[in-house]
Formats: sequence, C-alpha cells, structure tokens
Amino acid sequence: MANLYNTLGVSPSATADDIKKAYRSLAMRYHPDRNAHSGSESRFNAIKTAHEVLSDPKKRAEYNQSLNNRIIIDPDSEARALWHSLFDRCGVVLPRDSH
Repeated sequence: MANLYNTLGVSPSATADDIKKAYRSLAMRYHPDRNAHSGSESRFNAIKTAHEVLSDPKKRAEYNQSLNNRIIIDPDSEARALWHSLFDRCGVVLPRDSH
C-alpha cells in the first residue's frame, strides 16, 4: 500500500490547506484530460484517493493509526519512496533504483 502522504508530497503534519494545495497542483498536472502520458490516469486516481482520505478528519485519523502501527520491513525502500515522491512533486524525475 502506497503512503498517501508520499502520494501528495506532504508531511504527516500537513494542514488541511496544505493537503488541498498539493491535491490541486497534482490534479492539474496529472489529470488525464491535460496529460497524455500513459500513466497519468492511474497517477491521477492515486492522487484523488489520497485526497479523499486525508481531507476527511475521521478517515485521516484512521489512516494515521494504521500507518503508525505498521512494521517497516525495508527502511531503505521506504526512504527512497519518500525522496522520489518529493522530487516527483517538484517535477524532477529521478531514475528508479534497482533495489
């Protein structure tokens, strides 16, 4: 399961306004009507799902609880995913690692 905060490129302490800004920015960039790239529709759907969960305080609290109770098996992979989401949010495409 993808980390919804990474999907939107925001921190877990982000405010509702930060989440809304990130969603609007990414939705405009990856909306299938505006982006002809083959993966834009799946990326847009992931962004929409992340916004639906994180913008609702009750769903966000439940998600945070499940996120805090999980065991991280591969911390390196987790860190790479976080960095890639940050660079993706800034429009910089990093080559994917073989790890």
